[in-house]
Amino acid sequence: MAAPRPTLVIFLRAPRLGAVKRRLARAVGQKAAYDFYARESAALIRRLGGDPRWRTVLAVTPDSFARRARFWPPGLKRIGQGGGDMGARMARAFVNLPPGPVVLIGSDIPAINADHIARAFAALARAEAVFGPAVDGGYWLVGLARRRINPRALAPRLFQRVRWSTPHALQDTRARLPAGTQAALLDVLEDVDDAGALARWRAQKIPDDA
Repeated sequence: MAAPRPTLVIFLRAPRLGAVKRRLARAVGQKAAYDFYARESAALIRRLGGDPRWRTVLAVTPDSFARRARFWPPGLKRIGQGGGDMGARMARAFVNLPPGPVVLIGSDIPAINADHIARAFAALARAEAVFGPAVDGGYWLVGLARRRINPRALAPRLFQRVRWSTPHALQDTRARLPAGTQAALLDVLEDVDDAGALARWRAQKIPDDA
């Protein structure tokens, strides 16, 4: 019997002026923040969405925009994130998707490439969870094997009482794993959330289609 196909979930906010990258917008202006987000989220989908090694699902907020085809490339499944805080929305994706390992990423980390995703799924062949640590103490990737532990029991617990958008987010999430659960770590990457991060990203000259 073939192993279930792995699923990559890209969490996205519909690209609308004034509704994306608000923290970055305070430093560079709404138009510049919108241009950055629209360009980089589209480039991320191009890099990862057509890879045959996994199924790609776009998890969109607001939910109504999941049905608006003009915002998204054809051929990729789209779902709404649903309500609640970030933890509730992430847990919902892990619970509701078809069997097999699931990796979830955000859409504002320009350095993510297909090799990162492949290594995350490879790690889930050995570990129950995998994280991509972020410079700010959060994480840009989280994945669950959904093999030994029922995701309906693990996922909601994993993302409860997490101090989101603080240096404690990764620490809090890892602390919610059941005792003895093996978790793998990937490279440390940086979210582009403020002017300093944007300047560092530009200095690295990361190509859109790397």
